[in-house]
Amino acid sequence: MKPFAFVFPGQGSQSVGMLDAWGDHPEVREVLHEASEALGENLAQLIKDGPKEALALTTNTQPVMLVAGVAAYRVWMSETGVAPAAVAGHSLGEYSAMVAAGVLTLSQAVPLVRFRAQAMQEAVPVGTGAMAAILGMDAAKVIAGCAEVVQSFGPDSSEVVEAVNFNDPAQTVIAGSKAAVEKACEVLKANGAKRALSLPVSAPFHSSLMKPAAEKLRERLEDVELGEPQITLINNIDVTVEIDADRIRDALYRQAFGPVRWVECVQAIKAHGMTHIVECGPGKVLAGMVKRIDPELTGMALFDPATLTEVQGALA
Repeated sequence: MKPFAFVFPGQGSQSVGMLDAWGDHPEVREVLHEASEALGENLAQLIKDGPKEALALTTNTQPVMLVAGVAAYRVWMSETGVAPAAVAGHSLGEYSAMVAAGVLTLSQAVPLVRFRAQAMQEAVPVGTGAMAAILGMDAAKVIAGCAEVVQSFGPDSSEVVEAVNFNDPAQTVIAGSKAAVEKACEVLKANGAKRALSLPVSAPFHSSLMKPAAEKLRERLEDVELGEPQITLINNIDVTVEIDADRIRDALYRQAFGPVRWVECVQAIKAHGMTHIVECGPGKVLAGMVKRIDPELTGMALFDPATLTEVQGALA
């Protein structure tokens, strides 16, 4: 097969019934059983029936997206037996990548991401934080605009807005306190951004406001035994490959309140010799980003039997 990497999506790609297309595939059934047992609740029913509002709660979104990514990965491995040469994940997707690489078991990962989600939700009361996608503007200008807005509130202000997801060369997500994010959207549009889209999220993920959640996560991670990666695993906070358990824990801690450097992750995957990057899990968001980051790369999505066949054909 051609050299390929798997990447795993984070929050935002979830949908009711997102595993239905796999039918009664034994690998998917086993993943759902394993994850439900680890969490003590029926994740299969939540994914199949929703409702949408329940799936959108970060405490549910994080476990179900982890499960959906791992399910697609296990189906791929059962059908082909060919592991990717590298894995990475966008935001929460890094936990799916860690399960694929053998750093975490699924039974470890599901309660861990539920804990992470709860800590994040508790860190910032609903309605006080916000996120927005800034389109059609260079990342450096977005960073400068955010700094300008924070300064405008004065030295004693607690208002925060930061660039937190570097998704592609013309899309950067910002996060922080609601007033600062709203003001930044106005300033960045005035400075030349094509669009500023408010995102329907329940917390300002990856911003410094998540530091209290990260501290809780760090404590929890101390009790989690990590395996050595069996596949090259590129983290999204430093864009590095770590094999030492303590360094992996530290990166996961900092990832909770630091930016997702996705553009650099994709570039790093290419530097490792990959020509094809396959998004493993619901949606096609990351596959689309791959093409915008580097037109020489082929971005594909794997989320049902039809796309499984497509990916196999493209990599053959």
